Amino acid sequence: MTIRIVIADDHRIIREGLCSLLSAEPDLEVAGQAENGRKAVRLARDLSPEMVLLDVSMPDLNGIEAAGQIAVECPRVKVIALSMHKDEHFVAGMLLAGAAGYLLKDCCFDELVGAIRSVMRGGLYLSPGITPLVVKRYIAHLMEKGDLLRRPLSSREREVLQLVAEGRTTKDIATVLYVSEKTVETHRRQIMRKLRLNTIADLTKYAVRIGATSLEP
Repeated sequence: MTIRIVIADDHRIIREGLCSLLSAEPDLEVAGQAENGRKAVRLARDLSPEMVLLDVSMPDLNGIEAAGQIAVECPRVKVIALSMHKDEHFVAGMLLAGAAGYLLKDCCFDELVGAIRSVMRGGLYLSPGITPLVVKRYIAHLMEKGDLLRRPLSSREREVLQLVAEGRTTKDIATVLYVSEKTVETHRRQIMRKLRLNTIADLTKYAVRIGATSLEP
């Protein structure tokens, strides 16, 4: 199978250099080139390539926004970010937008080709210099989630939390739990105090985050 690729970078010399190198590979073909994110989205839509190599910083429409639009308009097209930036905000932005890979521009050509083939097989590829940033961010997320889960709520308070998050009224909750409405209000105040939350909307978001409810019908 030939992998058709669109190269998006605002530097012409980089586009042409990549085009020359990639075209020499037997299973790779450069289908088009774009100097900004907006054109990259248009080429992804019009040419239906298997992959788009996206620079992160581009004029008119940056790589993060372009990756997001490609993910929506062309969900079968794989995106790999190729950037000089290794700041976690750029990396997280591209991955959250739907990119399946993030490589630094100082990588060797063999690494780029390997990443392209790996992503096309369904994998996720990160440059070695990027991996620690992603792992660090993921661990921080797990620690935050663990902290949320460890915050002390009694069994009854967790019941009330779920029912409140599901949109039940105080009267409904009192009926379900066989307690007074005043007791339900007390539980709700206690829950919000313990969790340091101020609104029912915040309470609902918290319940979804810890899996107390999915809000699905």
